[in-house]
Amino acid sequence: MSLRALGVSALVLVVSLASAGAALSQTANPPHPSTLTIVLDGTAGPVLAGSDIAGLNGKSATATLLLNETISPKSQTATSATYRIPAGAVTLVVGSKTYENASPGRMKISLGKTAEILTLTYVFSLSGLPVTVVETSYLAKNSWTSAVLTHPGSFSPSPQDLTAAATASGKGSKLQYTVEGFTCVLGISGTASSGSAPDAVLPDEDSE
Repeated sequence: MSLRALGVSALVLVVSLASAGAALSQTANPPHPSTLTIVLDGTAGPVLAGSDIAGLNGKSATATLLLNETISPKSQTATSATYRIPAGAVTLVVGSKTYENASPGRMKISLGKTAEILTLTYVFSLSGLPVTVVETSYLAKNSWTSAVLTHPGSFSPSPQDLTAAATASGKGSKLQYTVEGFTCVLGISGTASSGSAPDAVLPDEDSE
């Protein structure tokens, strides 16, 4: 065999080994999961139903959700998906007070004909009393693709405006809370934003 043929064979071998090594590396180190962040920032009001015993009407509130984008839905239809929200994944700030959901909740995304609807349901503790919150946000049509029915993801455009509902059962963004058997529904206006970022990659414990 000529030296030129030997050189070509060696080159092919090196390329093959490099490709195999890359494939093994990708298998051993799959893409790192990403975290979805959704922020709902707005002002509650007007009162659409019930009595506002918590005095939220006219107050500003910000809800922040952090959720792993690799999770799968708990239930699914052709146009909607419902995901489990772990305890502590929702932070609600009302004035100078900060609350976290004390137990698992859920996030439902519905792809509608005229709008996309994001519904967050969670419970937090207020002075030892459980408060159930349902936040319904109407987003622009085509804010998500159908891929969101398989795994949660960010919406676009972001941010986008939230328009308060005019009635408790009508279209538009609203906030419902229930405490000690009393339920109140308020419209909510403001903005919704979302983003996705890779989780922090921690060094291997064995590395020096």
